[in-house]
Amino acid sequence: MPRTPKAAPQMPSTMKELKDTLWKAADKLRGSMDASQYKDVILGLVFLKYVSDAFDERRAAIRAELLAESYDEEQIAGLIDDTDEYTGRGVFWVPTNARWGFLAERAKGSGPSMNAPEKSIGALIDEAMDAVMQANPQLNGTLPRIFNRDSVDQRRLGELVDLFNSARFAAQGQGGSDGRRARDLLGEVYEYFLEKFAAAEGKRGGEFYTPAGVVRVLVELLQPTRGRVYDPCCGSGGMFVQAEKFIDAHHGEGSDISVYGQELNERTWRMAKMNLAIHGLTGQLGSRWGDTFARDLHPDLEADFVMANPPFNIKDWSRSEDDPRWRYGVPPAGNANYAWIQHILSKLAPRGQAGVVMANGSMSSNSGGEGRIRAEIVEADLVSCMVALPTQLFRSTGIPVCVWFFAKDKGARAGEVLFIDARNLGHMVDRAERALSDDDIARIAGTFHAWRGIDSDAALDEYENVPGFCCSATLAEIKAADYALTPGRYVGAAELEDDGEPIGEKLARLRAELEAQFAESARLAEVVREQLGRVS
Repeated sequence: MPRTPKAAPQMPSTMKELKDTLWKAADKLRGSMDASQYKDVILGLVFLKYVSDAFDERRAAIRAELLAESYDEEQIAGLIDDTDEYTGRGVFWVPTNARWGFLAERAKGSGPSMNAPEKSIGALIDEAMDAVMQANPQLNGTLPRIFNRDSVDQRRLGELVDLFNSARFAAQGQGGSDGRRARDLLGEVYEYFLEKFAAAEGKRGGEFYTPAGVVRVLVELLQPTRGRVYDPCCGSGGMFVQAEKFIDAHHGEGSDISVYGQELNERTWRMAKMNLAIHGLTGQLGSRWGDTFARDLHPDLEADFVMANPPFNIKDWSRSEDDPRWRYGVPPAGNANYAWIQHILSKLAPRGQAGVVMANGSMSSNSGGEGRIRAEIVEADLVSCMVALPTQLFRSTGIPVCVWFFAKDKGARAGEVLFIDARNLGHMVDRAERALSDDDIARIAGTFHAWRGIDSDAALDEYENVPGFCCSATLAEIKAADYALTPGRYVGAAELEDDGEPIGEKLARLRAELEAQFAESARLAEVVREQLGRVS
């Protein structure tokens, strides 16, 4: 008896519901797969959906243009497959067997049944990945081919393909702003999945994901709206994506920046390539992954902006004492923190700026000559701002973190460093993780912009020191503090609010309360002694 086709699932109406629904569906596929393979399967599927949707949108737009010019169907058929019409608009060419419609038609039939196709849905997706990479050389070696393995449940994979098909990220038959919206939606899903994978993997998740709030602190302070943007340890590309969002929010174009990056881990490098493609960014991430210290893929780069979250306190790293990057001193063999800082400084253009996430210990450590290196960097007047962040922003580590900001040209603020103590900002989203709100980020960025005299949406009218929060210190003051860059040393304690009670009356009241508490303590001690006496 033939099976009754299942109705297409009803998709949620809000973006949050959509992301949650897709994640729950994807999570069913986990099965016996390890976390890294599972991540590759899901993110690869999201990427394939994106390139196919973008291709369909462009194809519909070409057809509409030709019809408007009175071309007949035969002429349209001869012109609509011109690859230049796609690649020239930044759209990947997608061969027939890699288009989502082709796969979705075959997804429902996967699994054991008399009507099952000759090939599993996993085999078809592997072939689709191959086809997309062959048609687009810039994606060569990027896409995963792991969908037909024994550990992948083919029935659930087919159900997931069907669910993604029902999501319809693309506006059927339309291009233009609708196409951009479709790309943005799928980009949000990709970022959401990255965040969920990072949370699921715990400490290892920090290898490829930096919390969005932390990335926004870097982006909002630096405002990378044009020029060359570099990340020497780019993870899954979150710094670049947030920069593109900032540009879009300020009515710019992503093409106004050129993206350069490097990543050591192969799987993470693949994720970054896909993430940039989904967000419409053409990134120079090298033809393969690689160690930034052992082989710098961008040796001659002069970056306008560098944004990075290097791995903290790496003990085993590729160190050469005569490396020309160690202009301010040779970093210790047992910790790469100052190697990352000096590598980043070596990449800055004459007016370049950088923001680097570091462990708090980097601000005051003197081990292995780090104190001398820090003193040299401070005296070179390269440090523009130090921000101490609240704890628990990273699920992957409990180490308190800070952000170093550098500038080759500090303008009117030459000879000064701004210190911001933001440790009391943020709110707990659950028992394990804290997040920064829009207002928190705006307060940090606005303080920095006011200090620099930068006109921005977040900038305050005029900078002033705020006890307990921010302070502008001179190089002489920093030298007197033995070049420690911990904001708490400079901002001091917050001023206490005046509650209107005269100090004499307050002291008398507090003394009376304390005496009463002492008396109560003595009474309770006597009661305990009596009870113990009865027991003995």
